[in-house]
Amino acid sequence: MSFDRQSRLVALEKLGRERILVLDGAMGTMIQRLKPSEADYRGDRFADWPTSVKGNNDLLNLSLPDSIRKIHKAYFEAGADIIETNTFSATTIAQADYAMEDLAGEIAAEGARLAREAADIVEAETGSPRAVAGAIGPTNKTLSISPSVEDPGFRDITFDAVREAYAEQVLAMADHVDFLLIETIFDTLNAKAAIKAVLDMREEGRLDPAIPLMLSGTITDASGRTLSGQTTEAFWNSVRHARPWAVGLNCALGAKQLRPYVAEMSRIADTRVLAYPNAGLPNAFGEYDETPDETASYIADWSKSGLVNIVGGCCGTTPDHIAAIAKAAFAGTPRSLPERPRAMRLSGLEPFELAS
Repeated sequence: MSFDRQSRLVALEKLGRERILVLDGAMGTMIQRLKPSEADYRGDRFADWPTSVKGNNDLLNLSLPDSIRKIHKAYFEAGADIIETNTFSATTIAQADYAMEDLAGEIAAEGARLAREAADIVEAETGSPRAVAGAIGPTNKTLSISPSVEDPGFRDITFDAVREAYAEQVLAMADHVDFLLIETIFDTLNAKAAIKAVLDMREEGRLDPAIPLMLSGTITDASGRTLSGQTTEAFWNSVRHARPWAVGLNCALGAKQLRPYVAEMSRIADTRVLAYPNAGLPNAFGEYDETPDETASYIADWSKSGLVNIVGGCCGTTPDHIAAIAKAAFAGTPRSLPERPRAMRLSGLEPFELAS
């Protein structure tokens, strides 16, 4: 059975009422396992590029496409219903580190195409919907925090410049994705630039309004706040106007540490909740030691407690982690969407609610 975008979304929504949906795991972890060299990153096309490009994982969409497609397919075969494109840094802003700003759109488009190809293969083999989420990362700039300790009011980029960078990325991916996932949100203002890019293009008729948004914030440490200072509820109040298909949290923390914040998002969000933690906390070498069974044991608690609708993995997770997470998720039940009372809900660093 083949699906178009709309029928795939309908099928996933139906499936999501029956069980918890599964997102994929870390792309970076799987790329590290390949141990690509500088020459691998360059390929033939970029053999004479004037700067080093090693570490530009999104460039592998152009130089090692078969490897990226295989990683996507491995996550689907492990049990993922939805995979993310290899486009976390496919913006002009992030690609500036490699003097590849002019390639950002092509990198994003190819990343989406490779993910769609993998999804179509597995969808044809199984007859079940397999979706692609266009991954939109936070960039390496921040709109809320000054990069200069001496000048707290200084910003080295503008809101409009960030919005335009995101608009290019979104349009490049739009033909091949089922969702747009603005993820690893450590600065809510950056996310709002991405949201505005999407909403503006919908209004202008440049983007299909049927492509749903998903949003995922990042609680950076035990303070329970994003890097720009917001609590989970304040973050949700800041972005709920986008009416996301799902909202949640990812990265920075392992599932054990992330649980209270997932529970808080589950309490307050009137849409689906997604969560994809790291494989524990990094060790002294920046590596992740949590085994698939360990990660899955925490996810089993979430799923049996009715906290989530979509689960997956972030840094350090692999197809083995996703297979274990899927098994744990299927043992529980999807969270019921709450109906919260009508109120004016605002946010700064803390939430504010005024009931009607």
